[in-house]
Amino acid sequence: MEMRLHQRSDPHWNLTPPTNWPRLLRRAAVSGTAAGVASGVTFAMLARRRTGHLASGPNATSHVLWGESAARHHEADLRHTGVGMVIHHASTVFWAIGFEWLLARRRPPPPLVAAATVATAAYVVDYHMVPKRLTPGFELHLSRQAMGGVYVALAAGLAVGIF
Repeated sequence: MEMRLHQRSDPHWNLTPPTNWPRLLRRAAVSGTAAGVASGVTFAMLARRRTGHLASGPNATSHVLWGESAARHHEADLRHTGVGMVIHHASTVFWAIGFEWLLARRRPPPPLVAAATVATAAYVVDYHMVPKRLTPGFELHLSRQAMGGVYVALAAGLAVGIF
C-alpha cells in the first residue's frame, strides 16, 4: 500500500492529461505539420531514388484506400498523391498529440527525448501492431535503412515544430 501511495505522489507516475486540450491540439497541429513535412519530403526523396518519381512515396501511402496497386502508381494525381499526403499528414498530427502531451506533463522530458520516444512508438505501431493495410505504405519503396531515416525525420520534425 505504501508503494502505491508513493507512486501517486511521484511526478514521474503522474499520467494525468493536461487540462488545456484546445491548446495541446493547436500545438499538435503545428508540430505534426512540421513532422509531416520533414518525414514526407524524406520518404518522397528516398522513394524517388528507387522509382524515379517523387510521387511514389505518397502514392504508396494511399494503399490504405486503394490497396497494393497504389504502390505501382508513380505519377502525381489527386487520387493517389493527394490522398496519400492527407493520410500522412493526419497520422503525423495524431502522433504529435502524444508528443505534445508528453511535453505538457508537470515534469516533461527534453523535447528530443519526447520526439524520439514518439517516433519509436510510431514505428512499433505502424509495423508491428496494425494490419498490413494500415501501414504507412512507403515501406513498399524503401529499404529498412531508408525507413529508419523517415522516422528520424519524423522525430526531428516534431522537435523543430515546437519552436
